[in-house]
Amino acid sequence: MPASVVLPRLAWGSPAADRHALLIHGLGSSAALMWRYGTALAEDGWYAVAVDLRGHAQAPRALDYSIAAYAADVAATTSERTNPWDLVIGHSLGGAAAVRASADHPDWTARLILVDPALHLLPADREIVRNSQEAAFADPTPEAVRAQHPRWHPQDIELKATAAQQASVWAVEQTSEQNPQWDERDAAARLAVPTHVLGSDPAVYSIFTGGTAAEVLASNDRITMSIVEKAGHSPHRDRPAATVAALRKALA
Repeated sequence: MPASVVLPRLAWGSPAADRHALLIHGLGSSAALMWRYGTALAEDGWYAVAVDLRGHAQAPRALDYSIAAYAADVAATTSERTNPWDLVIGHSLGGAAAVRASADHPDWTARLILVDPALHLLPADREIVRNSQEAAFADPTPEAVRAQHPRWHPQDIELKATAAQQASVWAVEQTSEQNPQWDERDAAARLAVPTHVLGSDPAVYSIFTGGTAAEVLASNDRITMSIVEKAGHSPHRDRPAATVAALRKALA
């Protein structure tokens, strides 16, 4: 098992809240970019903690950037209470790490919400992800982010630029190189907790769609799915109000 690192945290709400949630960002992102989920959960009486993944933002750097290593880190991240997390939300890479962690440690969280999770990357998806990350690192400025995503909230634009400035380019590259078979479908089939996928709209762009989504949903009756229409891979930035509404419906 890979050696874990201690992940930096941001938090919303009160630690005294009855329900505690962990938020896990995607590749090239940061804990701060999970603010939409943190804010919404805090408004609903939760305590929400977001972490920077290894090699990202303020987190420690390492040599191992396998999904197993990311999963080891988040599995070692525990609530300030003694009982498991009431909820873990994972976006993209964070979703893959959360699935592996929950499958291997069934008592880590009571439930999962996966946001367009990167559970199985096909060659076309790998190319899209690679091009997107290269573009982000080539010009990590708010102006470049705004040009590509003019409808994003100003905070998302600022934070996405900052995330690109702070992340290790090598770590992001190695995340692709060290996971040549990027495939967490078996782990998804082993999940023992209620799991809901907030899917992106395939008409815009989605990683978790088509045959992969159908296979994962068929493999485990604990997994359900809804689609945030007109939203791409980051629905909380593309259509935040609709995404928060979908989250609240899934948790109701």
